[in-house]
Amino acid sequence: MSVPLRATLPPRRFRISVTGAIGLALVVFWLAVTAVGPMLAPYPPGRIVGTDVLGPMTHAFPLGTDYLGRDMLSRILVGGRYTISIAFVATFLACFSACTLALAAAVKGGWVDAVLSRLLDALISIPSLLFGLVVVAALGSSIPILVLTAAVIYMPGAYRTARALAVNVNAMDFVRVAQARGEGAWYVMRAEIMPNMVLPVLTDFGLRFVFVVLLLSGLSFLGLGVQPPDADLGSLVRENLQGLVFGAPAVIMPAAAIASITIGVNLLIDNLPTRRVSRER
Repeated sequence: MSVPLRATLPPRRFRISVTGAIGLALVVFWLAVTAVGPMLAPYPPGRIVGTDVLGPMTHAFPLGTDYLGRDMLSRILVGGRYTISIAFVATFLACFSACTLALAAAVKGGWVDAVLSRLLDALISIPSLLFGLVVVAALGSSIPILVLTAAVIYMPGAYRTARALAVNVNAMDFVRVAQARGEGAWYVMRAEIMPNMVLPVLTDFGLRFVFVVLLLSGLSFLGLGVQPPDADLGSLVRENLQGLVFGAPAVIMPAAAIASITIGVNLLIDNLPTRRVSRER
């Protein structure tokens, strides 16, 4: 009796490379900082606790002090929460709205697809930093404005990626079969197309998250991000910039934190599996 081919195939296992493990460790670390970092801060982030401004790393101040004598470790733990939380919410809004519009454009087609694509193509032609500067300068730099501005800036790019995926999946046979048996547009989008877009969309989500982190850091560096007494990582770099000529940890450590966030997310998404699982019938 011959053994079925399925029984001879080894089980598939997800393997992560060394770089992927490093990226995962960095992402988990910053997620932990976002969740519990402020509770672990050794000092209140706004309190002046040192007499040496822009001080070096010591046992009492592991990451030095800032330009007012505040503990940099405490301020980075709190600033990391602002940076990651704002970037995550903005990226989620951008990708969720982009996927919803892309699914509607792929399934409906015709004038719906044409109108959405042309409007978002016009929006994507505006330079992102310039758009952010104009909107934030006009409406203020509150956290809701920052979130909505970043979401609007990166939604058109996410839409183009999601639409290309949705159009390709919509042309497959199993989608045609579902439409032929009378399934509605909502069912086709939810059960047939979206499951086959998940992994590429997650990869795009990671890239958009990195872009949003850099955008927010740039706005904060220009003084249009999170406002005092609160601060994100970009604000910490800006307010301690005078210490750069002295090599003060107060300006180096926030910049290193931004770099570690972006590098960690990039390393992780580079090691995500990209094979789509088709629902052939």
